[in-house]
Amino acid sequence: MTKFKAQGFNKTFRNARKGFRLVFRSEMNIRIHLVIAFFVILFAYILKFSAIEYCIALFAIAIVIVSEMLNTAIEFALDSVYHNKYSKMVGMAKDISAGAVMFASLISILVGIILFGRHLI
Repeated sequence: MTKFKAQGFNKTFRNARKGFRLVFRSEMNIRIHLVIAFFVILFAYILKFSAIEYCIALFAIAIVIVSEMLNTAIEFALDSVYHNKYSKMVGMAKDISAGAVMFASLISILVGIILFGRHLI
């Protein structure tokens, strides 16, 4: 049993949309990822990707966007707890979460090269 009142289905979706808007407004990188994702989906449509290829591309896009959102959440949480004061451990945690985004992005680029390369060659 939790001491917090159950939010209900509509309220949880409202909070999730609020979180997405917050990360969209506060992080330039998420906007860049979304623009790139739009063009990836557009080019996939033009090249007539199969359903499996679409799923793979969408999964790669989702991994990058989710990792960016988690990175932002980690940064906000650490800044809140440490009141924006410098800490070597906080810096390391932020660097690790940023590295996760970079890794997800690099793997997604490789997936894109494989998927699009088959159609362009």
